[in-house]
Amino acid sequence: MSNLNKRILTSFPLLIITIFAIYNNIILLLSLFIITSILIYEFLYILKSIFKKNKQKLFLFLTLFILYLCFFASQIYFFLLGEFENKQIIFLFILSICIFTDIGGYIFGKILKGKKLTSISPNKTYAGMMGSFLCSLIICMIFIIYFNFPISLLIYTFFISLVSQSGDLFISYLKRKANIKDTGNFLPGHGGLLDRLDGIIFSIPIGIKIFIFF
Repeated sequence: MSNLNKRILTSFPLLIITIFAIYNNIILLLSLFIITSILIYEFLYILKSIFKKNKQKLFLFLTLFILYLCFFASQIYFFLLGEFENKQIIFLFILSICIFTDIGGYIFGKILKGKKLTSISPNKTYAGMMGSFLCSLIICMIFIIYFNFPISLLIYTFFISLVSQSGDLFISYLKRKANIKDTGNFLPGHGGLLDRLDGIIFSIPIGIKIFIFF
């Protein structure tokens, strides 16, 4: 089975769980707890490889990551718990941007290859970056047409895709520093859960904040 097929297959269970979670507060709370727990465990694995002899730095970076994950989870929980119009659709829209940013980058990068984007992640190319933007904008147009969203969401989509790609590069940088390929083997085709959610954990809180305030 190709890596792309594995990515698609692992995305379906996550999407189904997400749909159940955003319409049920108990499932949402339980899902956020499980996800953040796994992410903390996998991030600790990275830090142990980077700071083998410096426990103080390991503790500091782990604490900062835990605090950020608390922010990440609380943003999702209180947004879906709040009285926001079309909140479930908006959340799925933000999540879809992240998913298609990842898939677009992988497909275009594999097919077109081309010049490497950065030494941080050798698999990232300029073609992949453009594919990420293109696929995220396509899914945005589908939401605009189907749900009658404003056309201005194209600019919003571009920014969220950029944040998602930046989050991906940040975790790739840490993995490179740790000299590891994957954060774990929780998901076939992705490695660890952090490998799958690296862009999502940064882009979703920002996306929610933009929707709330703008």
